[in-house]
Amino acid sequence: MPSDRQQSPLKRPPTERLSAMAAFARVVDLNGFSAAAKDLGLSKSKVSKLVACLEDEMGARLLNRTTRRLSLTEAGQAFYQGAQRAMAEADAAQAAVTQFSAAPRGVLRVNAPMSFGVRHVAPALSDFLSAYPEVSVELDLNDRVVDLVEEGYDLAIRIVRLRDSSLIARVLAPSRSILCAAPAYLARRGTPCQPEDLTGHDCLIYSYQATGDRWRFTGPGGERQVKIGGRVRANNGDALLRGALGGVGIALLPSFICGEDVRAGRLLQLLPEWNQRGHADVCAVYPASRNLLPKVRVFIDFLAAHYGPTPYWDEGVSG
Repeated sequence: MPSDRQQSPLKRPPTERLSAMAAFARVVDLNGFSAAAKDLGLSKSKVSKLVACLEDEMGARLLNRTTRRLSLTEAGQAFYQGAQRAMAEADAAQAAVTQFSAAPRGVLRVNAPMSFGVRHVAPALSDFLSAYPEVSVELDLNDRVVDLVEEGYDLAIRIVRLRDSSLIARVLAPSRSILCAAPAYLARRGTPCQPEDLTGHDCLIYSYQATGDRWRFTGPGGERQVKIGGRVRANNGDALLRGALGGVGIALLPSFICGEDVRAGRLLQLLPEWNQRGHADVCAVYPASRNLLPKVRVFIDFLAAHYGPTPYWDEGVSG
């Protein structure tokens, strides 16, 4: 096995290599080991050892040492120029990180469900961007559950029960569902009086629903779980809303999608005494392994204040 002093520079940990390069550069800049050690807050022997390790790794002498002075060898001169560039790039990288950590700035990559994003995230961006002029937003909308770390998102908005313990969630607003249908459908097919009545109706089914072809209710008779069926299923809530408005069937939709149509009477709320609120909330989720950058923190705070514990989309809707 090779000794630590014989390791290839490609195998030595990058942090150790940078420390050795920094020590070498300061020795040259200050023309001595003692001055470099004082500047770096290290012992003279430590600085000497770092430079010696570099020479072993390079397989070349970098410094000519005499009792009175130091001078660079030809190899040392070439390496010193490279070390200067590396230190400058490291300083620039650190300054960039410090800059991003100090104030909200940079590109914020956000993932959100299609319907919620179009209806309630995109319209809020104008006020957010006005408040934080150094932040830009890249908003990606789809109804699948993305891998935040793998796909490089800063955060995601989700309306599902959080299952991944590697993510941190902050509740932005409550989410509740409303059972509803168009007056024309109810005139044609009748109005259900109990959850069990839904088995005889055409229901509009959300493809990504965690409970599959079953809807769950809590009400005067306790808990009910009803198997439903229908000729339409879709992976997007707005598509189901259009079906409900067109009289195709009964839908169980988030109030942030159907609330406006319920208030306007275009859809009628069914079984209001039966609670369809699940365990899900509108949440902002982000990886636990990442520091919460200012741009992420202020966006989460902004949305939480914008929606609030009683969100505007629930106004005038019973339940």
